[in-house]
Amino acid sequence: MEGKRLETKVGLFVFIGLALLALLLIQFSKGTSLFRGTYTLRLHALNVGGIKPRAGVLLAGVQVGSVSDIQLADDGKSVTILLKIYKNFPIYHDARFVIEQAGFLGDQFVSIIPTTNSPPLLADGADVPCQEPFNLQEVARSASGFILRIDETAKKLDASVSDLQRVVLNGQTLTNFSVSIGNLRSFTEQAIGTIGDINALVATNGSQIGIAISNAVLFSADLTRLANSADALLVTNGDEISDAVKNIKASTETLKSLMADLQAGKGLAGTLLQNQQLATNVQDIAANIAITTSNLNRRGLWGILWSQKPASTNAPTRAPSPHNQGH
Repeated sequence: MEGKRLETKVGLFVFIGLALLALLLIQFSKGTSLFRGTYTLRLHALNVGGIKPRAGVLLAGVQVGSVSDIQLADDGKSVTILLKIYKNFPIYHDARFVIEQAGFLGDQFVSIIPTTNSPPLLADGADVPCQEPFNLQEVARSASGFILRIDETAKKLDASVSDLQRVVLNGQTLTNFSVSIGNLRSFTEQAIGTIGDINALVATNGSQIGIAISNAVLFSADLTRLANSADALLVTNGDEISDAVKNIKASTETLKSLMADLQAGKGLAGTLLQNQQLATNVQDIAANIAITTSNLNRRGLWGILWSQKPASTNAPTRAPSPHNQGH
């Protein structure tokens, strides 16, 4: 009888120890406590990476729950992660859920990143999106493609350099470039020599150049005074100059009128210009007057009267035409 009691006590002690050990394991493990209330959140992601059930859920670095289960969607394109969150940690609807990793090779966990904490709060069973974790393999594949593109670019660059060396940096081009550099150097030396000669000329004839500049300044001053005098003359005699210009204009108008009258045959001069017979008679009269004055100067008045015949007193004698008598 006493043996049975002892066995019962030992079995009860072992059972209580195992229960306490299980509670301690649950308490200090990544799972949730049996004595704390929780609510469930459903995260939806395309890939969960290496996260496993009982992984921690951290809010601003503080563990507020754990991953209870991971379920594949019916379409096989997404994953649902069930979170058990302690009720004393409310989470707002604008919080971001990200699957992160502790260190480079550490365990993955769900990180909750609060933003503005604007209401409402997430209720039990709420569906929220989750950002998929960093996939090192995907990055490696992308980097592999990027490396291939860099390799192709390097090959093209190498081909371009080869073409540049063949076309631009060949022997003929380098020779021409060397000749151009030599010509440029010669031109530079000549320019330096010319500048030296100019400096020497200026240094040698500095006094003459100064005198020439002084003369130019004096000439400019004289021109300024002459311009001032001309301005004063125009201001003082402006009215007289205006009257002279008006008189010249009136004389020009009168001369134009006389020329018009001559062309129209008005007056004695116009008649002479228009009547050829009258002009001829005037020429004959002028010729006779010239002959008479010539005879008068040579013979005198009495010589001319004495040489005339008596019959000439009854009829007037017409002086010979200059066309019929020579002088």
